[in-house]
Amino acid sequence: MAKRVPLPPAKRPRGTAPEHMARDAIAHAEPALGDKVRMTFRVVLSRRQAEALTARAIREERSLLAPVTELLESAPTRDSK
Repeated sequence: MAKRVPLPPAKRPRGTAPEHMARDAIAHAEPALGDKVRMTFRVVLSRRQAEALTARAIREERSLLAPVTELLESAPTRDSK
């Protein structure tokens, strides 16, 4: 039996930059306050990381969403080099 060779990954149409594709995708996201959009993630953390993050939120008397949002917003982007 012949071994199956995987197909090469589909290529983007020429002239379609990832930034343009991202802008189009986010255009359909649910709007939030200001110039923000609501995105839903499912995150897998170690139990230790999850407990530390939850303890931080409890100490600061905030929801778990607040420190997670801060971490994501403070992450460096390509444009911030």
